[in-house]
Amino acid sequence: MISIANLRKVYEDNGYEALKSIDLNIKEGDLVCLLGPSGCGKTTILNLLAGLLDPTSGDIKFDNVSVVNKHPKDRNIGLVFQNYALYPHMTVMENVMFPLTVGNKKTKKSKAKEIAQKYMKITNITELADKKPGNMSGGQQQRVAITRALVQNPKVLLLDEPLSNLDARLRLKIREEIRRLVKEIGITTIFVTHDQEEALSISDKIVIMDQGIVQQYDIPQNLYLEPANLFVAKFMGNPIINIFEMKKEEDYLKGSDFSIKLDKLDKTRVKDDFNKSKYIVGIRPEYFKLTTPSLFNAEIETVELIGKDRIVNFTINGEHSKAITDINDKVKENEIVGFDIEYDKIYIFEEDGRRVY
Repeated sequence: MISIANLRKVYEDNGYEALKSIDLNIKEGDLVCLLGPSGCGKTTILNLLAGLLDPTSGDIKFDNVSVVNKHPKDRNIGLVFQNYALYPHMTVMENVMFPLTVGNKKTKKSKAKEIAQKYMKITNITELADKKPGNMSGGQQQRVAITRALVQNPKVLLLDEPLSNLDARLRLKIREEIRRLVKEIGITTIFVTHDQEEALSISDKIVIMDQGIVQQYDIPQNLYLEPANLFVAKFMGNPIINIFEMKKEEDYLKGSDFSIKLDKLDKTRVKDDFNKSKYIVGIRPEYFKLTTPSLFNAEIETVELIGKDRIVNFTINGEHSKAITDINDKVKENEIVGFDIEYDKIYIFEEDGRRVY
């Protein structure tokens, strides 16, 4: 298990606080993604776990043993960089064997080759043994980099945006292979990415970060269905959630074009009394529905066809908005149609982003 407690990182040269009191517990064998926008602190956490950076304060424990003062080579980790960092003058076999043939715990060449062949078989790169990196595709190089990390039999595997240099189709294939591999071996894996689809597809749990703070640490489906705050709700989902600023007047949240009657809300989902004057309402595109009679009418501006769905664009409450409708719904541009909402599926936030429904 990995335990992170009160972890902070402040860069001394400019005083920038990259991490602000991070607390995380990662179970053994889990694949956890660190997800968030650029500059949120996810790579800083990875570098602190690897020992490439020293924390300003706080502790990191592997199996209840602090590793803060341990050299990277003594932490029993495997690290895969974004640029793969393969030795261009070495063959694949030599690259994979390399970690086993250096340092204080050198393995005999014959044994190192045997271990390398074992993992190369698992990662399906046996046929590449005599090739050099310059003669391989990006996907093949990625497999070699992961294999080189795995031959050390690390306690923890750290992956820093390992798929960012691959094309979309190859990314899909390799991320499935990574999931299969780490689960087959049973290795605890931390995977840094800014791609939410990537994180959702392979993770046991996801850490959503912003401005050096953990916004939510949860299983993938909860990040979409039960966002902790406005940032998570806006970050997760494609198309993104529709956001409306509304005023509370008596038993209504009112906007310029439609209002929400509070007694229509599911009482079991209400987290706090509605005693503020302003709220932010979030409605995901799939939770608008075409109806007659309707909550509001809107003129359709554009229609996008995506698979079996249509994404219709319109403006309501002064906000450019999207709804997802079935392909069989005959919705046309410049047509005025009626919409309602699924009240038990909307989200309501206070102005500071705290979710109250």
